[in-house]
Amino acid sequence: MGAWDLLLVGLVLLLGLCGVLLPGVPGSWLVWAAVLWWALEEPRPVAWWVLVGATVVLFLSQVVRWALPPRRLRSDGRLWAYAGWGSFLGFVLLPVLGAVAGFLAGVYLCERLRLGRRREAAAATRTAMRSGGWSLLTELFTCQLITAAWLGAVFWG
Repeated sequence: MGAWDLLLVGLVLLLGLCGVLLPGVPGSWLVWAAVLWWALEEPRPVAWWVLVGATVVLFLSQVVRWALPPRRLRSDGRLWAYAGWGSFLGFVLLPVLGAVAGFLAGVYLCERLRLGRRREAAAATRTAMRSGGWSLLTELFTCQLITAAWLGAVFWG
């Protein structure tokens, strides 16, 4: 697979990661489709293992999301942008496990800037996470894992 094709797959993966945070955009399916496209074009067995792993992880993510109580996600784009950036920074700074802490820190930071007080921001963070934040975190974390596996396979596989 050429450099331009890898760049296009990477852009679709990035669009899928951003799509997780946007309502109405099938972010996780875009990430899976990008890995499928790469696996179909890449002749190495590692590509198929990444595709199988991505499929299993996405399936498990859907099961977890269906098990969570159905709630309405607050449509505050700024809040979820902070959460997404926090999750990304956490994933990079403290690989894998930092994504959860970064997501929560991003939600808290946005609420703290909006409300001003620590106690009110903590209560608003709990409310935001109960109202659909855990579902969004599950999907975003899954897509980050798949993207990291793809990057690992491209650079070191």
